[in-house]
Amino acid sequence: MAAPKRGRSASAQSKPGRSLALILIAIVALTGGMFASGNTTPRLGIDLAGGTSITLQAKADQGSAINKANMKTAVDIMNRRVNGLGVSEAEVQTQGTSNIIVNIPKGANSEEARQQVGTTAKLYFRPVLASEASAGAASSASPSASSSGSSSASPSATPSSSASASQKVTGSSSASPSSSATSQGRAVTDALKADSASSASASPSASASPSAGSSASASASAAASKLEAEYTALDCNDQAQRATAGKSAKPTDATVACGKNSGVWYKYVLGPARVDGTEVKKAQAVFDTQTAAGWQVQMTFTGTGAKKFADVTGELAKNSQPPQNEFGIVLDGEVVSSPTVAQSIVGGQAEISGSFTQTEAQSLANVLSYGALPLSFREQSVTTVTAALGGEQLHAGLIAGAIGLGLVVIYLLVFYRGLSVVAVPSLLVSAILTYVIMALLGPAIHFALNLPAVCGAIVAIGITADSFIVFFERIRDEIREGRTLRPAVERAWPRARRTILVSDFVSFLAAAVLFIVTVGKVQGFAFTLGLTTVLDVVVVFFFTKPLMTVLARRKFFANGHKWSGLDPKGLGAKPPLRRTRRPAGPVAGPVDPKEA
Repeated sequence: MAAPKRGRSASAQSKPGRSLALILIAIVALTGGMFASGNTTPRLGIDLAGGTSITLQAKADQGSAINKANMKTAVDIMNRRVNGLGVSEAEVQTQGTSNIIVNIPKGANSEEARQQVGTTAKLYFRPVLASEASAGAASSASPSASSSGSSSASPSATPSSSASASQKVTGSSSASPSSSATSQGRAVTDALKADSASSASASPSASASPSAGSSASASASAAASKLEAEYTALDCNDQAQRATAGKSAKPTDATVACGKNSGVWYKYVLGPARVDGTEVKKAQAVFDTQTAAGWQVQMTFTGTGAKKFADVTGELAKNSQPPQNEFGIVLDGEVVSSPTVAQSIVGGQAEISGSFTQTEAQSLANVLSYGALPLSFREQSVTTVTAALGGEQLHAGLIAGAIGLGLVVIYLLVFYRGLSVVAVPSLLVSAILTYVIMALLGPAIHFALNLPAVCGAIVAIGITADSFIVFFERIRDEIREGRTLRPAVERAWPRARRTILVSDFVSFLAAAVLFIVTVGKVQGFAFTLGLTTVLDVVVVFFFTKPLMTVLARRKFFANGHKWSGLDPKGLGAKPPLRRTRRPAGPVAGPVDPKEA
């Protein structure tokens, strides 16, 4: 075997400290970032922290409707519903192309959340009877006819909806949710009386029977008093009140609701629903290039919806004073927009115009189109774990990891002796990097450490130890060939490096495939396995190899101490390789005729 070329790896041998310094700086920086962010522990999954995890799968018969846009819209609507229940730290996120995972942490009403997330959202068009800024809002925040604003109706986790002063339906000049000039009580009472009178005049039986009319009047008066009290007490700045405002009202009942306008919460009194959201056939955001009016939302109604919309807009157009000429677009009990009406809109088509941005127009169009979830879902799995059981599982996982790590350390001490000085610190560096990165990934990408992920971290202990063993055995092979330690380390590294990279590539490929083709908690195992595999390469290249190079210069290892794990006699090493010159001419002896 040819001797190694001198100077081939002189740079690598003489400057291992640079690699060690680099990885130590990375550890300090990541650890500092972890403490600075306040996320000093990995985020625990439902199976470890306790709670409920719901996996919803889009029904396969919906074909091309199962796409990224519709899945995102469904997630946004579900997020609104879960957060509307007052659930803190709940998560709704897509997984794969057709699954949605809803994680409800411990302490929340998981059963109510379960009933809410997969059901169809309710969208109604209701006439606005009264509205004003909620208690605590600045008086200057109330929009006027001359103000300028934007309309937002994004069905997001923190829904924001506003009707700007310039927002209108087919040519109306005002759409501000203005307060009545009278007091709250009088505004509510008068509006309800007008609404009741309108209903009564449309009913022949009400005028035919005096007793029935008297009873209806008493009932309407009681309902007005109750609604007046609810409206007066309602504070839309309070999230808890917003979540419950009008939730028990039927579509045929008048109700109270909240909506956001230019960053200020407004409270509304709304009449019975006149048009159902399912009667909106299509809604889309378009840019008006002809009149330069900017972004608009165009709506197309079904046949039944077109007639209802024409009737309600005709009635609203008779009122010139806001807010009695407005209709509220109400999604899940929240007013997402309240444009005004100037005339009856017939033909089944309407457009809402105003100071929209592209995002705001598209958001309102999504609400109108997908007030109901854009896709139908079925429950694929529901997992509920108590906090006590989650704690037991975490405790058991940590014990299993400690036992696995302990067995690996014992094996290294018994078979590699002094080389464990390299292996054990390398395992610790790998463990520190894994822990810190998992803690940082929690708030960054919502990574949660679940039980399968813990299993992946335990399996990674063996993968990391295997890389050390490959390197150590290559060094031992070189020593058996009669080389001293320093050349043996440098000659063993290229061969060991190739084997380690191939092995880790196979592990990472398996983890990637598993992550792509699976859903749910199995992805936690795949993600952790892939992460620790990448970290194994980093640790071996930037810590294990440089540390071994440094220790090869120490007499304890260089002289092959019997406890170093590199004793030439114990390894059965050959005598050192020496170069000798071959004698020339007849001294070399006769030539064998068979070789001639």
